[in-house]
Amino acid sequence: MSIASLASTTIRRLEGKVAVITGGASGLGECTARTFVKHGAKVLIADIKDELGKFVSKDIGPEFSSFVHCDVSKEKDVENAVNAAISHFGKLDIMFNNAGIIEHPKPDILDNETSDFERVLSVNLVGAFLGTKHAARVMKPARRGSIITTASICSVVGGIASHAYTSSKHGVVGLMRNAAVELGQYGIRVNCVSPYGVATPLAKDFFKLDDVHGIYANLKGAILEPEDVAGAALYLGSDESKYVSGLNLILDGGFTITNSGFSMPGISESSAH
Repeated sequence: MSIASLASTTIRRLEGKVAVITGGASGLGECTARTFVKHGAKVLIADIKDELGKFVSKDIGPEFSSFVHCDVSKEKDVENAVNAAISHFGKLDIMFNNAGIIEHPKPDILDNETSDFERVLSVNLVGAFLGTKHAARVMKPARRGSIITTASICSVVGGIASHAYTSSKHGVVGLMRNAAVELGQYGIRVNCVSPYGVATPLAKDFFKLDDVHGIYANLKGAILEPEDVAGAALYLGSDESKYVSGLNLILDGGFTITNSGFSMPGISESSAH
């Protein structure tokens, strides 16, 4: 069934809105782009994966989607992506700073190269800053808008990923909170969505697992899917969250509040089912 057919049978929660999604050519970004369009939005996909991004945009439909090459660590690319959304669709309502990279951790900080640390921050944190900055540039005069950044459960806990990745995701939340305070004066909401491991190609490669939930999950009987993260972004981009700003929306099934070394008396794995 086509995107247009799906849209006709769905309550369109983003009717008439325009979104830029960085890292929109695959994984969570692609799923979110398709979800946004299904709910009535027009989407500009910004990514370094040119062929894949063009394919996804064409598959969604040129009347609903466009693609532009964008390396989020380069300000001119991010500025161009925002300008392209304005040129193609006339405005910008939602900026989804989703592009990110992760590298395999080196637990000993002495083994970490400065260049590797800076490379991760240049995409994950500087990229989010540039997306927020250039979205604000066009949203301030309109006095409305929603800026969303993909963070991670690594934004609230340590010891899961590399020093660089964890630092970048903590930084993203700090940036979001600061921007929410400033931009709230212009009617612009700024939030983060922080997912647990989702079975995207990036996560599978990092954990070397097809099932990233089986070993580490706390909430049993449920698996976090890309559509769940897209749904969280949909909520934060829609008018349903019109009074939500400064929120780090954590989708982790309780993982980050769980102490794996402690269990309450009388509660065991068997009694919990």
